[in-house]
Amino acid sequence: MKHHMLIAAALALLASPALAQSQGEWTLGFGLANVNPKSDNGVLAGGTVPTEIGDSTRPTITAEYFIRDNLGVELLAALPFKHSIKSNGVEIGTVKHLPPVISLQYHFDATEQFKPFVGLGVNFTGFWDGDARGPLSGAELRVKNSWGLAAHLGADYWINDRAAIRADLRWIDIDADVTLNGAEIGKVEVDPVVVGVSYVMKF
Repeated sequence: MKHHMLIAAALALLASPALAQSQGEWTLGFGLANVNPKSDNGVLAGGTVPTEIGDSTRPTITAEYFIRDNLGVELLAALPFKHSIKSNGVEIGTVKHLPPVISLQYHFDATEQFKPFVGLGVNFTGFWDGDARGPLSGAELRVKNSWGLAAHLGADYWINDRAAIRADLRWIDIDADVTLNGAEIGKVEVDPVVVGVSYVMKF
């Protein structure tokens, strides 16, 4: 009888989600993220033109490799985000960007299913396809590329030993110079909060 109980307990442990994400494992996540820039994005034209950058939502993909148990290196990628740029409530242009982030992340074993994590990394934001509109229509609007730090906070809820639902928050330091017809007219501080949800698979 004792042997049967031990076998049953061992099988139950094998069937439950692993307590740790082990060295050498990969995860791949597919989801949606909303990039919400901070409310005060700076001023242009010598400090006379306040700017506001709108939010944008796009599909995302993440890949993470565990270099140690519970410690992983993650790459975030996405489809291009498109933002409206406004001054005093009037749209003066649009711009597209990609903000790939590479982070070092630690995952905590809170329970067998619930695993929060924190991360810190580096972001490169590439801007392109600046389109001047409204009072700036016909001008050449350009937002230059940016490097900055990125912080990550989230949690995975494992629905089985190979799949989880993830909710996360990121803060990304994005400060970019803006030019109009080749002349620098100021800097925008995008510094967005990125809210995401995704489906994560472990390999």
